[in-house]
Amino acid sequence: MHPDDLPSDRREARALPELRLRSSALEHNVRLMADWCREHEVELCPHIKTTMTSPVVERQLTAGAWGVTVATARQAAVARSWGVTRILIANQVIHSSDLTLLRRLLDEAPDLELFCLIDSPAGLDLASAALRDSGNPLRLLVEVGVPGGRAGVRDVAEAYELGAAAAKAPPGVLMAGVAGYEGVRPNVRDTATLAAVDEHCRTVAEAFTALTPLYTTAEPVFSMGGSAFPDRVVRAVADLRNRHAGLPLVSVLRSGCYVTHDHGTYAQISPLPGLRPALTVGAAVLSTPETGTAIVGAGKRELPYDAGLPVVLGARSAAGTPRAAVRATAAQIYDHHLVLTDVQDLQVGDEVELGISHPCSAFDRWPDIAVVDDEGDVRDVWHPQFR
Repeated sequence: MHPDDLPSDRREARALPELRLRSSALEHNVRLMADWCREHEVELCPHIKTTMTSPVVERQLTAGAWGVTVATARQAAVARSWGVTRILIANQVIHSSDLTLLRRLLDEAPDLELFCLIDSPAGLDLASAALRDSGNPLRLLVEVGVPGGRAGVRDVAEAYELGAAAAKAPPGVLMAGVAGYEGVRPNVRDTATLAAVDEHCRTVAEAFTALTPLYTTAEPVFSMGGSAFPDRVVRAVADLRNRHAGLPLVSVLRSGCYVTHDHGTYAQISPLPGLRPALTVGAAVLSTPETGTAIVGAGKRELPYDAGLPVVLGARSAAGTPRAAVRATAAQIYDHHLVLTDVQDLQVGDEVELGISHPCSAFDRWPDIAVVDDEGDVRDVWHPQFR
């Protein structure tokens, strides 16, 4: 959409609250992550559950992404509708309607490479039955988890047993590799957490090596990926290659939040220098009921809050004058209201710019995203598509 095609109220007095995506920061992050992965000899399969927005995914693929990662079968269908030919579902798919959908996607697209995770004989049996004799097989990755964590087998022996069963499954599925998720640990980079992340990476690497005789694909996949510890993953990949020279291996990183970054949890934890926060929310000050307090017209329906409350980046008056001395701290959030305390230089009718934490919890709240330039002018409107 060209800016001249936008309704006049979108170009001048835009409706608030509004999710804004700064295009220059997005483009920068896409290039930076692509270059970083090439430098470290890993393939990037970004987890697009963060955005589920076609123009964002197009940019990631154009920059060289190996494929895309999704969370659900429905998201896989959306990605396929965008023309994506390699999709990794970072979950075990067990529901009959979801498995039927995967079979249809594979039957309709011989060029589609579709991966999903397994962590149990029951899950393997369900996938095998649904995909039996499919001409385009479903590729299976044994998921390795951690005790007390999320899904996944708990040790190498269990991984081998499941992999051996998958290798003997009827035609329609392929034993294609191993997957883990180091982000199950807290998003802090203290010594204990890094040691736990490294231990998990080593366990997944040991499982991958142990299953080598069982793979039924020419290039088995070793996949890990959150956005907090990709540096520890690439260290594990390098060590795996050093210890097992010549081992067939496609190392696949599933990080996703890098693409927009944030002003909160990933700004504090990401090991990639130079990422730029691309997302903000513009919202109006509705009330200043007490000295030092302001109520903003955006809340849980509009703002991520699972990994920290938003931060106030700036403000301007209703007439557009910057509030140079603005200061405020987000203290409490309701459905459509955010309470700011320690407020300075804010008045009713002002517009505040809020930086968010955890982009995975932002896009699914908005049907429209205002794509803005560095001056804040809207250049396009994008639409997330989660199903």
